[in-house]
Amino acid sequence: MSGTNVVSVLDGPGKVRVEHRELPEPGPDEVLVQIAAVGVCGSDVHYYQHGRIGDFVVREPLVLGHEASGVVVARGDRASRHELGQRVALEPGVPCGRCAQCRAGRYNLCPDVRFFATPPIDGAFARYVTINENFAYAVPDTMTDEQAALIEPLSVGLWAARRAGVRPGDTVLVTGAGPIGLLAVQAVRVAGAARVVVTDLSPGRRELALRLGADTVLDPADEASGLAELAADVLVECSGAQAAVTAGLGAVRGGGTAVLVGMGADEVRLPMSALQVREVTVTGTFRYANTYPAAIALVAAGRVDLDPLVTGRFGLNQVEQALTIGSTGEGTIKAIVYPQLDEV
Repeated sequence: MSGTNVVSVLDGPGKVRVEHRELPEPGPDEVLVQIAAVGVCGSDVHYYQHGRIGDFVVREPLVLGHEASGVVVARGDRASRHELGQRVALEPGVPCGRCAQCRAGRYNLCPDVRFFATPPIDGAFARYVTINENFAYAVPDTMTDEQAALIEPLSVGLWAARRAGVRPGDTVLVTGAGPIGLLAVQAVRVAGAARVVVTDLSPGRRELALRLGADTVLDPADEASGLAELAADVLVECSGAQAAVTAGLGAVRGGGTAVLVGMGADEVRLPMSALQVREVTVTGTFRYANTYPAAIALVAAGRVDLDPLVTGRFGLNQVEQALTIGSTGEGTIKAIVYPQLDEV
């Protein structure tokens, strides 16, 4: 194929522009995907606001966006997994496949992974991208482009539930009802949780959590909420806020498990004495591995509802608005960018 690609480029904190580039050529094992929809992630917003996340620093122009779906429009010489025209959800991190972590099945921990929208790897706020064919997953015709794009954040929720070892009958506390928290609610329910309790400061997000499967919602600012007496089997912490971490860990029963998903400050304080005497297992979670087939199957079967998360739709020349609406728009959950929507 020949032609021009159009991308949205981050030049530095608060600086986004549209750029025309050459159409990328797929490598031997790659496919060229015409991007249909891209979800805006909190990491995209963080890069826009600060130009860095921890050690990942935007040192040169970067295309953001990693929650993507699209259509296969060209293939490399050895690529044979998909026919042209196949609709796909993109798993945005392609590992090396050779290191110890990859060989052990923990490819999300591969030190050489090439992950969309993580410096210096460009992401999917673009008309076209290339990706290894094994990380483009076919989706059924019944699945919308938005749903296919949100397979990526759903995978984060599914991975958190796996890391937590949620079992049938468990009581699970989810702190933070942003996009990942709301998906974690559905993920732990699918895993067999008998009771799901959600905390969030926003009344609107608490209400949405109830719609998506929570049994109880609590305002963490309410001292009479009874959170400390919950004795949850599992905590899935999705806010990254110190207060939520502290309160959530205090609500876990002896021998329970806490998975820290939310990324806030680089360091948080842990109540070590309380954790030690109750033998609470605390673990982190990083992206996901081997989750896409399950995520696609759950959405296709109607076991997970992604549609209520979408609260805004934008064209490629509106990426800056999509990145900032969360701080200016009341009730925003998930913005979607449509790179093919308008002429730029």
